[in-house]
Amino acid sequence: MQERGTRPRWGAAIAPPIRWPKGIRAAVCLTFDLDAETAWISRDPENLRRLAVMSQGAYGPKVGVPLLLDLLARNGLHATFFVPGWTAERYPDVVADIHRQGHEVGHHGYLHEALEGKTRDEEEEILVKGVRILEGITGQRPVGYRALVELPTTWILDDGPYFAYGIRPPLYRQIYPPGTVLATWKDEFRGMHALSGAFTLILHPQFIGRPSRVLMLQALIDYVRTFSGVWLAHGLQLARWVASDAASAGTDGRPLTAPAACSSTAPATGAHARASSGALSRRPSRRS
Repeated sequence: MQERGTRPRWGAAIAPPIRWPKGIRAAVCLTFDLDAETAWISRDPENLRRLAVMSQGAYGPKVGVPLLLDLLARNGLHATFFVPGWTAERYPDVVADIHRQGHEVGHHGYLHEALEGKTRDEEEEILVKGVRILEGITGQRPVGYRALVELPTTWILDDGPYFAYGIRPPLYRQIYPPGTVLATWKDEFRGMHALSGAFTLILHPQFIGRPSRVLMLQALIDYVRTFSGVWLAHGLQLARWVASDAASAGTDGRPLTAPAACSSTAPATGAHARASSGALSRRPSRRS
């Protein structure tokens, strides 16, 4: 294992995937999926009758979100919260508070639906319904969407595989201690920083919002801030930069031209950025 500050030797064939703003070497993006109870009822509507199961989802907006908003405020950070329409209808005050504190509120379907197998009309209906609900609460039309243009993500940077748990398969599995997950994410960030990539976390208030894990997230934030040239951005900021010509991001995740220092000093705000989950590669994603 390498010590902090040392860079892995990837070889000459590995080039930065994107041109960052001047002075930036890598990006860190904190995103939260405020699924609440939809994570359970989208898979089995009968879970609505199981109060113990529902309480796992309700923890997110009732306890997890306030703890996380406090964490973000203490650190002077803004994040992206992807919210299903059903969750927004059930917890409008929570969504309004997220928006009021300056965080991006993104679209996450209506009932945390899987998009596989949906027709174009069915998907459009879900999109329009969610937009209407979120806009009615925040007064702003959401730009970010968890599945279309994508800021690259990976299960290793999703808290679900480590912390999601249920009394029956497929969630009946080991719950990882925060220290193990922290070590994994530190190692992954160090590698991404050396590659000049984007480190995008997918977090869920019902999982990451436990007190011990909020402390873990604080430790991770402290760690990434010890590295030079780190841009802590929310999804919309990152997507607008990636969609700008200055970023030279290709359609397949590879640079359009040879990497070079960019003279721009601030992220672009191009109106053509389609989503806060928009990408280092602008390829479509079916992740919901």
